[in-house]
Order: sequence, then structure tokens, then C-alpha cells
Amino acid sequence: MPVTSEVEAVQRVAESKSRPNQSWLTFKEYYVGPIVAFILFLSMWQVIPIIFSIPPFILPKPTDVLQATITDWAILSAAVRVTILESVIGFLLSAVIGISSSILLASSKIIERSLYPYAIVLQSIPVVAVAPIIVIWFGAGLNSIVVISFLIGFFPVISNTLMGLQSVDKQMNELFTIYRASRWQRMWRLRIPAALPYMMTGLKISCTLSIVGAIVGEYVAGIGGGNGGLGYAITVAAIQVKTPFLFACGMAAAILGICFYLLVSLCAKWFLANWHESAMKQEN
Repeated sequence: MPVTSEVEAVQRVAESKSRPNQSWLTFKEYYVGPIVAFILFLSMWQVIPIIFSIPPFILPKPTDVLQATITDWAILSAAVRVTILESVIGFLLSAVIGISSSILLASSKIIERSLYPYAIVLQSIPVVAVAPIIVIWFGAGLNSIVVISFLIGFFPVISNTLMGLQSVDKQMNELFTIYRASRWQRMWRLRIPAALPYMMTGLKISCTLSIVGAIVGEYVAGIGGGNGGLGYAITVAAIQVKTPFLFACGMAAAILGICFYLLVSLCAKWFLANWHESAMKQEN
């Protein structure tokens, strides 16, 4: 017994020493390359306008963008908060209505053949073309922007979820038939769990598109003052030729999209790890 305990102690010490090395190898493999590329990109961006004497209103340097961000931080932060609110509401509507519609379509071939083509037609119509009609129906401001954000993010959810509901394992489907499962038992216990990875993929796509929809909606139906989002701030900056602040708004939109995507991906990973076998295998 003493020999065994000594061996276990030596193994624990060896494992503790190897962990930092393993962490460093993981960091080196996945993060060093993107960090170096980002630093090189910023360096080139900073140097090129200086070398070619490009004025800031045409191509601002990163330092100019940073200065504009600090100077107009109150305007930028207020615009970001408004866009976040509009995007989250539009995304939630896309998720709830899209998933519910997919379950309804998958429950009956007649319903699917009757209604799904109209969803495709709705997706093929440019939102900018119908945006003025949406403003007339819902009024300028939050309501119209949320509707536009919903319309852009709706189709990826319904198309991916419907594909997942139709991609059920044939043997499992036959097993449910043998046990005489009802249509809704088959839906809730077989088809929906099988469709979860597809559903989460649709939500990942929709979450970024909802931000795009909110900004596009702000171009058409946005309101000014303290209630304007990033789309309105970009429009004002372009009119006033405040190019550094224009870049700052664009970067804020990009960072917002990345954060939104990472948050939904984290939720999807947690959800699948608790409900779907494929995610559990990946974690092992």
C-alpha cells in the first residue's frame, strides 16, 4: 500500500507539471497565429496612410478610430445598446416562430407543401424593397426595425430546423413504428431531439443576421436623438464625413455580431451536451 500511494503521488506531480505545457501547446496551436495576424494587420493599417499621405477622411488610421471612439463614446455606446435591444427581440422572434413553424410544417406533408414555398418566396424578396411598407404598417422606430430583423433571421431557423426534423434515423423511426408511437410522441421524443444540431446551426446563423437586419432597419426606419442605433449613427457619420467614427461604428457592429455568435454557440454547446448524444461524444 505505501508503494502504491507513492506511485500515485509521483503520477499526480507529473500530471501537474505537464498541464502548463499542455496549456501552452493549446494556446500556441490555436491562438498565436490569429494574434500575430491581427497585430500585422493593425501595423499595416497604421503605416499605409502615413506612407501614402492618405487623409483621415478617406482612410483613418487605427489611432484615429480609437480617438473617435473615445471622443464620441457616449453616442456610440447609446447606439450599441439600442441595436442590441432590437437584435435580441428580432432574434427571439425568429427562434420561437421559426422553430414552431418548422414543427408545424414537419407534422404534415400537406402543410409543408402548401406553406413552405411561401417561406422561400419571403426570403427571396429583398428586405429593403418591402421596408417602406413595413414602416407604413408598423410606424417608424423600434417596431419596424424588430420586424425587419425578424424577417432576415427567420428563414435560416425554419430551413435548418425543418431539415433536421426530416433527417431522422431510419432504424429509430421503424422502432417507434413497432411500438405504435403516436405522431406527436414521434415528434417530441424522436424527431425534435434528432433535429437539435440542425436547429442550433440555424440559430447561430440567425443571431448574426438579426444584427444585420436591425442595422438595415435603422437605415430605413430608425429615429434620431438618443433613440438611434448603429444604423442611424452610421448614416449621420457618413453625412458629416466623420470617417473615423464611421469605422468605429462598423467595428462595434462586427464585435457585437461576434459576441452574439459566441454567446449562442455557448448556449448551443451546453444544450446539446445535455440532450444530444453527438455533443456528449465530442466532450469525451
